[in-house]
Amino acid sequence: MIIKPKGCHDIYGIEGKKWQYVNKVIDSLMEKYNYEFIRTPIFESSEVFHRGMGNTTDVVTKETYDFTDRGDRKMTLRPEGTAGIVRSYIENKMYGNMPNPVKLYYNGTMYRYERPQSGRDRELTQFGIELLGSDDPYSDSEVISVAVNLYKMLGLREIKVKINSLGDNESRNNYREALKDYFRPYLSELCPDCKERFEKNPLRILDCKVDKDNEILKNAPITLDYLNEESKERFDKVREYLEALEVDYEIDPKLVRGLDYYNHTVFEIEAHVEGFGSNNVLGAGGRYNGLVELLGGPSTPGVGFACGIGRLIMALDLENIKLPIKEDIEVFVMYVSDTEKNYAATLVQSLRMSGFRVETEYTGRSLKAQFKQADRLGAKYLIILNDEDLRRNELKIKNNKTKEEVTIGLDYLLYYLDEVLLEDEIEYKEEEYMERCTCGDECNCTEEKHCGCMGEHNCNCGEHCECTHEDNCGCLDGCDCDDDCCCGHNEHECHCGEDCKCHHEGE
Repeated sequence: MIIKPKGCHDIYGIEGKKWQYVNKVIDSLMEKYNYEFIRTPIFESSEVFHRGMGNTTDVVTKETYDFTDRGDRKMTLRPEGTAGIVRSYIENKMYGNMPNPVKLYYNGTMYRYERPQSGRDRELTQFGIELLGSDDPYSDSEVISVAVNLYKMLGLREIKVKINSLGDNESRNNYREALKDYFRPYLSELCPDCKERFEKNPLRILDCKVDKDNEILKNAPITLDYLNEESKERFDKVREYLEALEVDYEIDPKLVRGLDYYNHTVFEIEAHVEGFGSNNVLGAGGRYNGLVELLGGPSTPGVGFACGIGRLIMALDLENIKLPIKEDIEVFVMYVSDTEKNYAATLVQSLRMSGFRVETEYTGRSLKAQFKQADRLGAKYLIILNDEDLRRNELKIKNNKTKEEVTIGLDYLLYYLDEVLLEDEIEYKEEEYMERCTCGDECNCTEEKHCGCMGEHNCNCGEHCECTHEDNCGCLDGCDCDDDCCCGHNEHECHCGEDCKCHHEGE
């Protein structure tokens, strides 16, 4: 039996629907932020990634899939998105023929040869954004806020941003020399890779996976102590904009990221995910002002972010976040005879082209078996074709939930389906609405106790409501509290004072 390669996955069924839903949310969010989609080749000249990502990075030295093609050209499977997009930016002269800044997003497959483990695969899908042409600190904060808002939209909680600054070239060079002075006496105690990094790029030592818990690394100098005034002011501006955007962040002075092209702002984004343990990073990024020049383009500032889609969906599963995925179908068309089947073929196509989710029978099952198949597919309505009905230009439709059956004219079919499915959709949304808190900005409901005040600030939640609207006491129906009433109907005890008009029992 032939099996898939190690570190790769088949994505299908409900898992595939989750991926599709997340991708739709991404596309919708990118439209709001005015980022345009870009797709670059899955393999490119090795120079794009080796030079762009840095020959001292672990990705380049240990993880890239490199090969020589039949034209004796050195090629590399795409390990990340930024370098290829910068190559495209230069080659297609986007800096001259597109509005500045150029805002792009990608969602594609990457390849890294590393030991497969939970949340880390050899074939992975990454979503990322790149903003090229602006050095404004606000650009950094927007990129970070895009990522944070994506995670919030998908239902993740306790999202936190860790940020640091590597500074400009002057600051980075000063820090580099400070690290070399610090690590020089400890070289014999570091791993072989770190000894090599010491000469080529000592910042990589701080990102070492082998020595990450070594006290030597923990006591190393921090970047912020070596920032010049200009870099300090820039970092302060980024923080100021993050606060204005209400992005929760903390400064991590040891954060350096794993790729050589970063300068100034670097960041990682975490979320509270039960089961991730200490490694709860969902996405990361930073500024790369010298990368376009490094790959042969004009001097162009840039900033970006990337996250793994597989790891994101794993986080949603671990947090038991139910995505609003439509798994059922709207109509199942049933038939028995050949003439009914012929009509079913044209009817199914007509309904699909009219916008309905439709399925039918393909394997010659009996009518009884077709009913069971419709149930398995979650069909809302059944169209039961019958030769005699068709001769009268009629057909039977059965509501698969209420089991109510009606006979209608063929010409009325589309109108009927539009009407009943719209009613079903309204009913579904009302049920979903009642499950979520919809009170508005002043609602104090906890996540465990949804109030469902229906936007009128008239509480109908039951005993566990904790709403504290200023214009409504939150009591059960029949309360005549004054505007200043503060009775907590949770306990049905009056705390309002002698002017209270509450009529709760026992008060």
